[in-house]
Amino acid sequence: MVTQTLRVAEQRVADRPRDFVAARGPDTADYLQRMLSNDVETLAVGETCDALLLTAKARVIAALRVLRRGEDDFLLLTEPGLGEAVLATLVRTRFAAKVAIAAEEHRNTIVFGEAEGLPTHDYGDPAVEVLDAVVEGEPLSAEELELLRIEAGTPAWGREIDDRILPAEAGLDGTHVSFTKGCYPGQEPIARLRYRGHANRQLRRLALGGPELPAADLELRHDGKAVGRVTSAARRADGSIAALGFIRTEVALDAVLTSDLGPVRQRG
Repeated sequence: MVTQTLRVAEQRVADRPRDFVAARGPDTADYLQRMLSNDVETLAVGETCDALLLTAKARVIAALRVLRRGEDDFLLLTEPGLGEAVLATLVRTRFAAKVAIAAEEHRNTIVFGEAEGLPTHDYGDPAVEVLDAVVEGEPLSAEELELLRIEAGTPAWGREIDDRILPAEAGLDGTHVSFTKGCYPGQEPIARLRYRGHANRQLRRLALGGPELPAADLELRHDGKAVGRVTSAARRADGSIAALGFIRTEVALDAVLTSDLGPVRQRG
């Protein structure tokens, strides 16, 4: 791992831990195209896309950011703790494909504003992920970064993304899925839900008055019936609470919900 120093004194920066899995070899592009939910084969060298590694029933094994480092060299960025599952799944299903798959270690930093790196829209404001650099700028804490993620409505592993949800429920079918590429594990239920059905719940941004920070899975009610749950929450500077949660799709966006912590407004 080569580490350089990047100085962006007027820009906000934050550590962004990740696990990394490398895939290299003459069959890599074809293999990943058959395994992941997005069209990785059309990436030019240096380009990225978001994708999912799924079970046959479209349950999420891992959300990925895919970087094409070379014609036959891809780097998969995923969440801390998921690299082993990604590695094991890809090795197990590789069969005769000429692909070498291995874990790698890199330092990863979010830089807001103009910088050279991998574009990310996870935090609302323009930002990039910078690999293998010591970045000197205005530091953001993990709590501040989490608030930006929640305000942007971005789902996170272990909060909004787990084996209980389908990609469409978290809006991942709009960011991590191609509906024009060939087959991959989980494609059939994802396509069936898109073209012949609808998700029963949606990920929505929420606002609570505070002062208590809600726990994950706090029940949300409408007209006395349970209609959803909180998945993430963070405190703003004014003391109010920004949150994300899954809500039944039939509940109108302007409906005020109730919880054991008081009223909950939906922000879309």
